[in-house]
Amino acid sequence: QVRLAESGGGSRQAGGSLTLSCAAPGRAFSDHSMGWFRQTPGKEREFVANIKWNGGSTNYADSVKGRFTISRTQPNDTVQLQMNNLLPDDTATYYCAAESSPYYYSPQRTTYGYTNWGQGTQVTVFS
Repeated sequence: QVRLAESGGGSRQAGGSLTLSCAAPGRAFSDHSMGWFRQTPGKEREFVANIKWNGGSTNYADSVKGRFTISRTQPNDTVQLQMNNLLPDDTATYYCAAESSPYYYSPQRTTYGYTNWGQGTQVTVFS
């Protein structure tokens, strides 16, 4: 199974910015919608943002809307999550995943239907 790889995590003071990246070898998911999710210890993994397979639509969790931006960049079809105005509540391990079916997009804010989860990258925001 192709494994996605997240990068770009780190520590920032509240109000700072980070850019997370997610890549798959050989553009393996260029025809799949992609999502970013996050999880803290003892809590369920939650939806953060997703982007349609062609980049034409995006959706965000209410908690990050207006602060985070998801995008797909070429030529390697890297999926990025630009995080601005970070808050301590954004502290979590962030994961990317691919929609299991190609050429399918749902704006639903759920982890259901996603596959090929990466190992995650840690984001820590301190006040």
